[in-house]
Amino acid sequence: MKRILRPVIFIAAALYFAVDELFSWIVRPIANWLSRLSILQGVRRWITGLEPYPALLLFVVPLLILEPAKPLATYFIATGHVTYGVLVFAVAELLKVVMVERLFDLNRDKLLSIPAFAWCYARFRMVFAWLQSFEIWRATRRRFARVKQAIASAFASLKRKRMRYQG
Repeated sequence: MKRILRPVIFIAAALYFAVDELFSWIVRPIANWLSRLSILQGVRRWITGLEPYPALLLFVVPLLILEPAKPLATYFIATGHVTYGVLVFAVAELLKVVMVERLFDLNRDKLLSIPAFAWCYARFRMVFAWLQSFEIWRATRRRFARVKQAIASAFASLKRKRMRYQG
């Protein structure tokens, strides 16, 4: 049984992380822009001033709300409601990147000072390292990097052409 489940678990985990990585690449510039807004600087100071356990609570609540949205989005897509599925996934992922990843970045050391959190995070990193050790993962990352470079080149080319026409 374990032998049968291992490839299924690998494929599910790889797809989860691949979709997460792809969407993070798309929404990260939005998250970076939002984090630079001066109106949010007070919120940032408040978050970084939290003690470890309140920081953990602030980190876990949005994660518990947003992670179930991915299976919900998959359900919508599978039942023919593609627009709803894509919308639910996009909003949940945008909020996750903006909120959960920023909260982790701001309070990483405090969160890792909590033994149970540090243990879970270490296990998460082990699973991620295991997935990254496969050649298919590395090949996909190389291909993804080439696609990102092609998109960046296309945008740079368009920008240069626009600048020539404006100048």
